[in-house]
Amino acid sequence: MSGRVVHFEIPFDDADRARAFYAEAFDWKVQPLPDMGYTMVTTGPTENGPPSEPGFINGGMFQREDPFAGPVVVVDVEDIDATLAKAEGLGATTLSGKQPVADMGFSAYFKDPEGNIIGLWQNA
Repeated sequence: MSGRVVHFEIPFDDADRARAFYAEAFDWKVQPLPDMGYTMVTTGPTENGPPSEPGFINGGMFQREDPFAGPVVVVDVEDIDATLAKAEGLGATTLSGKQPVADMGFSAYFKDPEGNIIGLWQNA
């Protein structure tokens, strides 16, 4: 398990406004994925998707809806199910169990004891 933050997610109310803001404010590249209801965000140089330089991560944006009202950090783990069980044992609440993300890997989300939402990523 790397335990590294590998992705971020920012909810929006207006997709076009959010994409325009982040593209202009930070020169981020935004790529809408309408079939997924998601926007991929590239914050720096990439090599076939992942960052090609150390020190930055890419992310995404999605429609704001309860409980995803604020930004989310996504942590790389070896085993989502084991990590969710451990987090629950420490007082977290699972919001979304392990789900496939195309053929890339799996994601899940939990709320920590402080009320923050944390995403999990497991490579395929």
